[in-house]
Amino acid sequence: MIIVFIRAIILYILIVFCVRLMGKRQIGELQPSELVITIMLSNIATLPIQDTNLPMLMGIIPILTLVSLDIFISSLSLKSRMLRRWISGSPKIIIKDGVLDQKAMKEIRFSVDDVMESLRTCNVFDIADVQFAIVETTGNLNVYTKFDKQPMTPEVMNVKGASKNPPQLIVNDGKLLSQALDSIGFGEGWFNEVLKSKKIELKEIFLMTADESGSVNIVKKEDVRK
Repeated sequence: MIIVFIRAIILYILIVFCVRLMGKRQIGELQPSELVITIMLSNIATLPIQDTNLPMLMGIIPILTLVSLDIFISSLSLKSRMLRRWISGSPKIIIKDGVLDQKAMKEIRFSVDDVMESLRTCNVFDIADVQFAIVETTGNLNVYTKFDKQPMTPEVMNVKGASKNPPQLIVNDGKLLSQALDSIGFGEGWFNEVLKSKKIELKEIFLMTADESGSVNIVKKEDVRK
Protein backbone atom coordinates (compact mmCIF):
# COMPACT_ATOMS: atom_id res chain seq x y z
CA MET A 1 0.00 0.00 0.00
CA ILE A 2 2.85 2.38 0.85
CA ILE A 3 4.52 1.62 -2.48
CA VAL A 4 1.32 2.47 -4.37
CA PHE A 5 0.97 5.71 -2.38
CA ILE A 6 4.55 6.80 -3.10
CA ARG A 7 4.28 5.89 -6.80
CA ALA A 8 1.04 7.84 -7.13
CA ILE A 9 2.65 10.96 -5.65
CA ILE A 10 5.74 10.70 -7.87
CA LEU A 11 3.70 10.18 -11.03
CA TYR A 12 1.30 12.98 -10.09
CA ILE A 13 4.18 15.44 -9.73
CA LEU A 14 5.69 14.20 -13.00
CA ILE A 15 2.43 14.57 -14.94
CA VAL A 16 1.81 18.08 -13.57
CA PHE A 17 5.36 19.05 -14.54
CA CYS A 18 4.92 17.59 -18.03
CA VAL A 19 1.58 19.32 -18.60
CA ARG A 20 3.18 22.63 -17.62
CA LEU A 21 5.95 21.97 -20.15
CA MET A 22 3.39 21.32 -22.87
CA GLY A 23 1.86 24.76 -22.33
CA LYS A 24 -1.24 26.22 -20.70
CA ARG A 25 -4.45 25.34 -22.50
CA GLN A 26 -7.99 24.61 -21.44
CA ILE A 27 -9.28 21.12 -22.24
CA GLY A 28 -11.57 22.53 -24.94
CA GLU A 29 -8.62 24.30 -26.61
CA LEU A 30 -6.42 21.21 -27.08
CA GLN A 31 -5.35 20.38 -30.60
CA PRO A 32 -6.02 16.77 -31.73
CA SER A 33 -2.35 15.78 -31.25
CA GLU A 34 -2.30 17.32 -27.77
CA LEU A 35 -5.50 15.56 -26.80
CA VAL A 36 -4.10 12.20 -27.93
CA ILE A 37 -0.91 12.70 -25.90
CA THR A 38 -2.89 13.81 -22.85
CA ILE A 39 -5.01 10.64 -22.97
CA MET A 40 -1.93 8.46 -23.47
CA LEU A 41 -0.14 10.13 -20.55
CA SER A 42 -3.04 9.43 -18.21
CA ASN A 43 -3.20 5.77 -19.28
CA ILE A 44 0.56 5.21 -19.02
CA ALA A 45 0.71 6.85 -15.58
CA THR A 46 -1.79 4.35 -14.17
CA LEU A 47 0.22 1.26 -15.18
CA PRO A 48 2.97 1.42 -12.49
CA ILE A 49 0.31 2.22 -9.89
CA GLN A 50 -1.95 -0.69 -10.78
CA ASP A 51 0.89 -3.19 -11.12
CA THR A 52 3.61 -2.72 -8.49
CA ASN A 53 5.71 -5.41 -10.20
CA LEU A 54 6.39 -2.99 -13.05
CA PRO A 55 9.44 -0.75 -12.53
CA MET A 56 8.71 2.98 -12.21
CA LEU A 57 10.87 3.59 -15.26
CA MET A 58 8.28 1.71 -17.35
CA GLY A 59 5.97 4.64 -16.68
CA ILE A 60 8.43 7.53 -16.46
CA ILE A 61 10.34 6.88 -19.70
CA PRO A 62 7.23 6.67 -21.99
CA ILE A 63 5.79 9.80 -20.34
CA LEU A 64 8.96 11.83 -20.88
CA THR A 65 9.23 10.46 -24.44
CA LEU A 66 5.70 11.55 -25.34
CA VAL A 67 6.14 15.00 -23.79
CA SER A 68 9.45 15.49 -25.62
CA LEU A 69 7.76 14.42 -28.86
CA ASP A 70 4.92 16.89 -28.31
CA ILE A 71 7.32 19.76 -27.60
CA PHE A 72 9.38 18.84 -30.68
CA ILE A 73 6.32 18.70 -32.94
CA SER A 74 5.00 21.98 -31.50
CA SER A 75 8.33 23.67 -32.21
CA LEU A 76 8.28 22.42 -35.81
CA SER A 77 4.67 23.51 -36.21
CA LEU A 78 5.60 27.07 -35.28
CA LYS A 79 8.07 27.15 -38.18
CA SER A 80 6.04 25.22 -40.75
CA ARG A 81 2.51 26.30 -41.67
CA MET A 82 2.05 23.17 -43.80
CA LEU A 83 2.96 20.86 -40.90
CA ARG A 84 0.70 22.84 -38.57
CA ARG A 85 -2.25 22.46 -40.94
CA TRP A 86 -1.52 18.74 -41.40
CA ILE A 87 -1.43 18.08 -37.64
CA SER A 88 -4.09 20.47 -36.39
CA GLY A 89 -6.18 21.04 -39.49
CA SER A 90 -7.43 24.45 -40.58
CA PRO A 91 -10.41 26.63 -39.61
CA LYS A 92 -13.60 26.18 -41.63
CA ILE A 93 -16.13 28.85 -42.51
CA ILE A 94 -19.55 27.25 -42.09
CA ILE A 95 -21.76 30.37 -42.28
CA LYS A 96 -21.28 33.21 -44.73
CA ASP A 97 -23.71 36.10 -45.09
CA GLY A 98 -26.37 34.18 -43.17
CA VAL A 99 -26.10 31.03 -45.33
CA LEU A 100 -24.95 27.66 -44.00
CA ASP A 101 -22.19 25.88 -45.91
CA GLN A 102 -23.49 22.32 -45.68
CA LYS A 103 -20.45 20.88 -47.46
CA ALA A 104 -18.07 22.36 -44.89
CA MET A 105 -20.32 21.10 -42.09
CA LYS A 106 -20.10 17.56 -43.45
CA GLU A 107 -16.30 17.77 -43.68
CA ILE A 108 -15.96 18.60 -39.99
CA ARG A 109 -19.00 16.51 -38.96
CA PHE A 110 -20.91 19.46 -37.53
CA SER A 111 -24.65 18.95 -37.19
CA VAL A 112 -27.30 21.67 -37.26
CA ASP A 113 -27.80 21.14 -33.52
CA ASP A 114 -24.07 21.73 -32.96
CA VAL A 115 -24.23 24.97 -34.93
CA MET A 116 -27.32 26.30 -33.15
CA GLU A 117 -25.92 25.41 -29.72
CA SER A 118 -22.64 27.18 -30.50
CA LEU A 119 -24.49 30.23 -31.82
CA ARG A 120 -26.57 30.46 -28.65
CA THR A 121 -23.40 30.53 -26.54
CA CYS A 122 -22.47 33.63 -28.57
CA ASN A 123 -25.92 35.18 -27.89
CA VAL A 124 -26.98 34.67 -31.51
CA PHE A 125 -30.31 32.96 -32.11
CA ASP A 126 -30.85 33.46 -35.83
CA ILE A 127 -28.46 32.24 -38.54
CA ALA A 128 -29.58 35.15 -40.73
CA ASP A 129 -27.92 37.55 -38.24
CA VAL A 130 -24.47 36.03 -38.88
CA GLN A 131 -22.05 37.63 -41.34
CA PHE A 132 -19.71 34.67 -41.03
CA ALA A 133 -18.92 31.94 -38.53
CA ILE A 134 -15.69 29.96 -38.32
CA VAL A 135 -15.08 26.61 -36.66
CA GLU A 136 -11.55 26.74 -35.25
CA THR A 137 -9.20 23.77 -35.13
CA THR A 138 -10.14 23.31 -31.46
CA GLY A 139 -13.81 22.86 -32.40
CA ASN A 140 -14.89 26.23 -31.03
CA LEU A 141 -17.19 28.39 -33.13
CA ASN A 142 -16.36 32.09 -33.52
CA VAL A 143 -19.14 34.31 -34.82
CA TYR A 144 -19.11 37.74 -36.45
CA THR A 145 -22.60 39.20 -36.69
CA LYS A 146 -23.91 41.56 -39.34
CA PHE A 147 -23.35 45.25 -38.69
CA ASP A 148 -26.99 46.06 -37.95
CA LYS A 149 -27.15 43.17 -35.45
CA GLN A 150 -24.03 44.11 -33.49
CA PRO A 151 -24.40 45.61 -30.00
CA MET A 152 -24.01 49.34 -29.70
CA THR A 153 -20.54 50.46 -28.65
CA PRO A 154 -19.07 53.90 -27.87
CA GLU A 155 -17.15 53.69 -31.17
CA VAL A 156 -20.32 53.07 -33.20
CA MET A 157 -22.14 55.85 -31.35
CA ASN A 158 -19.12 58.15 -31.82
CA VAL A 159 -18.83 58.64 -28.07
CA LYS A 160 -15.33 59.41 -26.82
CA GLY A 161 -14.02 58.61 -23.37
CA ALA A 162 -10.92 57.50 -21.51
CA SER A 163 -10.20 53.79 -21.32
CA LYS A 164 -10.05 52.37 -17.80
CA ASN A 165 -8.43 49.24 -16.52
CA PRO A 166 -10.76 46.78 -14.77
CA PRO A 167 -10.91 46.63 -10.95
CA GLN A 168 -8.32 44.40 -9.31
CA LEU A 169 -8.86 41.85 -6.55
CA ILE A 170 -6.81 43.26 -3.66
CA VAL A 171 -8.17 41.18 -0.74
CA ASN A 172 -8.89 37.48 -0.94
CA ASP A 173 -10.40 35.81 2.13
CA GLY A 174 -8.80 38.19 4.62
CA LYS A 175 -5.40 38.33 2.87
CA LEU A 176 -4.04 41.49 1.25
CA LEU A 177 -2.65 41.04 -2.29
CA SER A 178 0.12 43.63 -2.29
CA GLN A 179 1.07 43.11 -5.94
CA ALA A 180 -2.50 43.80 -7.08
CA LEU A 181 -2.59 46.88 -4.86
CA ASP A 182 0.60 48.18 -6.48
CA SER A 183 -0.84 47.55 -9.96
CA ILE A 184 -3.59 50.15 -9.40
CA GLY A 185 -1.12 52.69 -8.04
CA PHE A 186 -1.94 52.59 -4.34
CA GLY A 187 0.00 51.53 -1.27
CA GLU A 188 -0.80 50.02 2.09
CA GLY A 189 -1.23 53.49 3.58
CA TRP A 190 -4.18 54.18 1.28
CA PHE A 191 -5.54 50.70 1.97
CA ASN A 192 -5.45 51.21 5.74
CA GLU A 193 -7.23 54.57 5.36
CA VAL A 194 -10.00 52.84 3.36
CA LEU A 195 -10.44 50.20 6.07
CA LYS A 196 -10.54 52.91 8.70
CA SER A 197 -13.19 54.90 6.81
CA LYS A 198 -15.28 51.76 6.29
CA LYS A 199 -14.81 50.73 9.94
CA ILE A 200 -13.76 47.24 9.02
CA GLU A 201 -10.72 45.04 9.67
CA LEU A 202 -8.76 43.05 7.11
CA LYS A 203 -9.68 39.71 8.69
CA GLU A 204 -13.38 40.53 8.28
CA ILE A 205 -13.14 40.93 4.47
CA PHE A 206 -14.00 38.01 2.22
CA LEU A 207 -13.43 39.88 -1.06
CA MET A 208 -12.36 43.41 -1.93
CA THR A 209 -11.78 44.99 -5.33
CA ALA A 210 -10.48 48.44 -6.24
CA ASP A 211 -9.69 50.39 -9.39
CA GLU A 212 -7.26 53.15 -10.31
CA SER A 213 -9.77 55.85 -9.36
CA GLY A 214 -9.91 54.55 -5.79
CA SER A 215 -13.41 53.10 -6.05
CA VAL A 216 -13.74 49.99 -3.87
CA ASN A 217 -16.19 47.12 -3.42
CA ILE A 218 -16.10 45.10 -0.21
CA VAL A 219 -17.80 41.81 0.61
CA LYS A 220 -17.70 40.82 4.27
CA LYS A 221 -17.29 37.27 5.47
CA GLU A 222 -20.63 35.67 6.27
CA ASP A 223 -19.60 34.45 9.71
CA VAL A 224 -18.53 38.00 10.59
CA ARG A 225 -21.89 39.42 9.50
CA LYS A 226 -23.64 37.03 11.86
